[in-house]
Amino acid sequence: MIRVLIADDHPLFRAGIRRTLEEDGGMTVVGEAASGEEVLQLLGKVRVEALLLDVFMPGMGFLELLRRVRTEYPDLPTLIVSMQPEEQCAVRAFRAGAAGYLTKDRSSEHMVAAVRTVAEGKKYYSPELADRLISGLGTPSPRLPHETLSDREYEVLCLIGSGRSVKEIAYQLSLSPKTVGTYRTRLMVKMKVRSGADLVRYAVQQGLTV
Repeated sequence: MIRVLIADDHPLFRAGIRRTLEEDGGMTVVGEAASGEEVLQLLGKVRVEALLLDVFMPGMGFLELLRRVRTEYPDLPTLIVSMQPEEQCAVRAFRAGAAGYLTKDRSSEHMVAAVRTVAEGKKYYSPELADRLISGLGTPSPRLPHETLSDREYEVLCLIGSGRSVKEIAYQLSLSPKTVGTYRTRLMVKMKVRSGADLVRYAVQQGLTV
């Protein structure tokens, strides 16, 4: 029996995943978390063999959380489950220690297969992502502006692209509004745009939304 912890700030989505996994018969959900802090608290209390992690939850950024989980629980595989396209977020996730990446538009069969794969100690990614990674080997192309951003800058850009206000982003990432404003200004310089509207437009065009 694979013991799973689900981390997502949407109760209905957590309920759907729980139902999908437990109907399989070989998995049991031992806990649910709605923030990065809750994930770490639960991991200290229950034995978990696979962690399902949403990209954007209140509190610490998912990349920071991934690194902490990787450091504190090196044998625990983490499957990222996200609305963001694989080509935009998966590489960062794998670099931070993820064992797999699954977009939320995949079927329940894909979900079950992904959990089983990472629980067995293997990497999970879709055939489409594998093709993209292989086709990119040996054929370097100019990096897009957002690919040069730090992880925190990338998270702020995605939230800006989703129409979140400075206060909302500050709450989401546990930062001060002033710090978020600093990131916003820094992004405008790095992305070579003149306004916040330009940042939103770029993020939407690149699929960098939550």
